[in-house]
Amino acid sequence: MATLTLRIDNMHCGSCIRRVTQTLNTLPGTHADEVRVGSARVHTTAAPDVIQQSLAAAGYPTLVEFSSET
Repeated sequence: MATLTLRIDNMHCGSCIRRVTQTLNTLPGTHADEVRVGSARVHTTAAPDVIQQSLAAAGYPTLVEFSSET
């Protein structure tokens, strides 16, 4: 399982945090550990591009800033 740190654009409020959290947690093998305005940390078995595509479809372009295997 990998831990990813994401930089997420277009986040401005609590509703954005909820939407990003819900989007991440609906992906198979993915759990949002921490979501803040502009960033998130997740544990996942999904490929980073799958996460980026899902968040982009929800309106939140994403960049993987850090990745580590656990």
